[in-house]
Amino acid sequence: MTDKGDDQLVLEALADRPTAFDELMLRYERRVYSLALRLTGNTQDAMDATQTTFLKALEKLEQFDIKRPFRSWIARIGVNEALNILNRRERFADEGTEPPSRAPGPEQRCAASEAGQEISAALMDLTPDYRAVIVLRHLHELSYDEMSEVLGVPSKTVKSRLFTARRELRRRLAETDFKR
Repeated sequence: MTDKGDDQLVLEALADRPTAFDELMLRYERRVYSLALRLTGNTQDAMDATQTTFLKALEKLEQFDIKRPFRSWIARIGVNEALNILNRRERFADEGTEPPSRAPGPEQRCAASEAGQEISAALMDLTPDYRAVIVLRHLHELSYDEMSEVLGVPSKTVKSRLFTARRELRRRLAETDFKR
């Protein structure tokens, strides 16, 4: 990878330098995957969301506003793709068919501690909107303004959702006798 900034790589990708978008993808693939995994709770869904995110980003790259941060733009696409997967999952449930498994993959089971598993389970019980703000703020360390941009809602809505999501997560963890 190069030391070029995201905006330079975007401009090069738009100028048909194929390796420029590859560099952007390498730079953000892990972040998008992590975001999708936290939102969907399923490794296969996270991989699908990540792949679709970068395909859509490549297709829509000419629409990217170079004055804005690329990381927020790619995160927004990733959140939307993960939420689309969750919506499809709900449709499966409404139709009476089995939704894809929410069971953690082997790498999750190996890496997660007991406390981490309790937190992950409580996080997965939150609504997608609440889960998204927790993940974006605490795991991806986005600012309120960046979260607002990623989610496409006003900053006040982000703050309100985050307050409620934290309270709900705390309540769910208390129900499991979670100890810090």
